[in-house]
Amino acid sequence: LEMEGNQITLASLEKGTDNPAFSFEGEKRHYEDCGGPCSESREERREGKGRFSSYCRKALQPASKAKHFCKTHAKVLRRVVLGLLGVAYLCYFIAACYLNFQRALALVVMTAVVAFFICWDIFKKHCGAKVLLLLRPIGKCFQKSWQWLKWLLWVALLAGLIVWLALDTGRNPEQLISLGGFCFLVLFLFACSKHHGAVSWRAVFWGLGLEFLLGLFILRTTPGTQAFQWLGDQIQYFLGYTTAGSSFVFGNTLIEEVFAFQTLPIIVFFSCVMSILYYLGVMQWLILKISWLLQVSMGTTPTETLSVAGNIFVGQTEAPLLIRPYLPDMTKSEIHAVMTGGFSTIAGSVMGAYISFGIDAASLIAASVMAAPCALAMAKLVYPEVEESKFKGKASIRLSSGEEQNILEAASNGAAASVGLVANIAANLIAFLAVLEFINAALRWFGEMVDIEGLTFQVICSYVLMPVAFLMGADWADSPLVAELLGIKIFLNEFVAYQQLATYKKNRLMGLEEWDGNRKQWISERAESITTFALCGFANFSSIGITLGGLASMVPQRKGDLASVVLRALLTGICVSMLNACLAGLLHVPTEVGDCAVFFSNTNFSSTSYTMYTCCKQLFASSVLQNGTLSFTGSWAEQAESVLWLTECCGHYNHTSC
Repeated sequence: LEMEGNQITLASLEKGTDNPAFSFEGEKRHYEDCGGPCSESREERREGKGRFSSYCRKALQPASKAKHFCKTHAKVLRRVVLGLLGVAYLCYFIAACYLNFQRALALVVMTAVVAFFICWDIFKKHCGAKVLLLLRPIGKCFQKSWQWLKWLLWVALLAGLIVWLALDTGRNPEQLISLGGFCFLVLFLFACSKHHGAVSWRAVFWGLGLEFLLGLFILRTTPGTQAFQWLGDQIQYFLGYTTAGSSFVFGNTLIEEVFAFQTLPIIVFFSCVMSILYYLGVMQWLILKISWLLQVSMGTTPTETLSVAGNIFVGQTEAPLLIRPYLPDMTKSEIHAVMTGGFSTIAGSVMGAYISFGIDAASLIAASVMAAPCALAMAKLVYPEVEESKFKGKASIRLSSGEEQNILEAASNGAAASVGLVANIAANLIAFLAVLEFINAALRWFGEMVDIEGLTFQVICSYVLMPVAFLMGADWADSPLVAELLGIKIFLNEFVAYQQLATYKKNRLMGLEEWDGNRKQWISERAESITTFALCGFANFSSIGITLGGLASMVPQRKGDLASVVLRALLTGICVSMLNACLAGLLHVPTEVGDCAVFFSNTNFSSTSYTMYTCCKQLFASSVLQNGTLSFTGSWAEQAESVLWLTECCGHYNHTSC
């Protein structure tokens, strides 16, 4: 059907007739409607456009040449820029070391570590294959002798460990209790193993060995102690910058007095920083290096090792995202290892909150690092591999980077992602503390029915878990309080437990009396260290839902497999934290108080501290009252001001000498 007039018809379209609106006649009509010349002629417009295009081409010609040059010589230019940056950093590094080497020591260590890994990557890329070819004959010879050499090595290591333990525990016999607890927990987990005959003892012994070596380096060697103490101090300074943002938003009064505004903003800041580090690839690089060490030594698959290594820095639902594409094909044993890694460690974001409570930062960092090899080892002990893994022998796993377009988007996404975590923590604290108070009220009511006063959930935990706390190395007097904190951590969450531990630590540092009637106000420094390690993990019953929900959203087709291994993973995670605590008790070195006479000479006794409490106790123990005459024994007898100091101590503490 053709339409009337100059309108377009289907027939005209098929024949290829031009649109009248764009024809000469249409143009003529348009000219007439305008009442005269409305625009330049087509030729003039064409000439104008040609001149403009020519000018543009001439103006853009240098930019085009520069772009072409950069594309052609991209590699050379990249090397030049990196070389200039390297020279600039070298000049800065030399200047910093020259001005004050002690101040630049941290910079020297960081530079040395980065330089080592860069040189190692370059060496492996260019010379790795040649070196392997040269070492192949030695490797073949080593493999032939490995059967008897392996046993010789194990015997030598065992003998060395026994000799070291005999010499070390001779001075502090209570450390043997922690060693006994460590062995008991390993045997208990072996008894709970799914397949006793399929246990890979290489993974178990290497994992426990790496945990022990890390603990020995961190807790016993001067470089390790200083390095982790420095790292902890730097993290505390770093987290202090949170107040710049939180005080602007909430005001100084709220962030100084209200817990929610004081602690929870730290999680937002830390999450933002972690997101930036992921965008830059720093976290992926670090996780890959740690997982390579674990994988080579323990013989585990790349997927499970990467997830467990990631748990050192991120939470139980974020770490599996590193290996999300591989989750559908992983075996039950590998999934169990992934879950155990999540239960055995804490996320870096909440670690910042615990540090703000006053918990020792170095101990928290050490606990997270030591938990990784131990979690992998115990996961393979409780649920050994009996299936054929698709990833065994695979050289590497690709880590996906973030989808952010720039660093600002990464920072914004990290901060936004933490809002849910902050809300979750706040909601859980409100709910769990309210539920705990309700349970305590109900238990007190039931207890009063049979004349049992003061029955609470904490009291029940202190009796039930008291043997476990004692086996970890806590003194018998401290065991009820340590057991109470363990119960809160397992049945509620570690956030509440760390809050209570921080209160005990604050009371000790303030120099309060150890006992207030029948109630203990604080625990010893050794028990504090053991408890810090024992609480460092997400292994509690509320985390089961978080873990199952997070993993099931990634692999919904494997919900049944996830549910079948989650309880074993929870038990393994609880025991991993306790194994770390046993090792902390075994390797703990008591802090020396120093010369109390010098301390008393330089203090004004206006306030109390833990050092004052300890020195006053020493002074009380050395005082002897016979026939109304006061005298002192030991070094205190030589001090002329001992009586004056005793009087000052009696002003703060009660003792029979007073």
